[in-house]
Amino acid sequence: MNKTQYSLVVFGYLSLLLVLLSLSVINAEAKNRVDHHSQKKRLNMNIRIQIEGSKQPISVTLIDSPTTQDFIQHLPLTLTLKDYAASEKIAHLPQKLSTQGAPKGYAGKSGDLTYFAPWGNLAFFYKDSDVGYANGLIFLGKMDALPNDFSQKDELNVLISQVK
Repeated sequence: MNKTQYSLVVFGYLSLLLVLLSLSVINAEAKNRVDHHSQKKRLNMNIRIQIEGSKQPISVTLIDSPTTQDFIQHLPLTLTLKDYAASEKIAHLPQKLSTQGAPKGYAGKSGDLTYFAPWGNLAFFYKDSDVGYANGLIFLGKMDALPNDFSQKDELNVLISQVK
């Protein structure tokens, strides 16, 4: 290989390296814009649950999904929560929520707010589910703190509203 050919090969490699570096910088900038946008959306996806007779509301941070977007459209809601399976408080919603794009199922964990599509009810888990994975269970969000009232067997009246 002569000197000219060698220079062309080195120039080609350097040009390729420069293009790849530029693409990675552009990709990182685009990712930051997307992350900032989705983080901004998540900040507006909070709800408050006020238990009748309690002075301390519960905050829930929701994920961004078609099911949670549909749920938010129905707020504010006043519901009666009933104990179910000694691990969750449930309440039937006035109408079913969208399940578009939702996973087929989920295993409820302590602190989760979920939607059980087959029955059309919300489920607030105060213990991990004994059943484990349940078809039709859709994760909506996470309670910031678990209220002691949930572990009692009594029914609870709650007001659920969006935090704006």
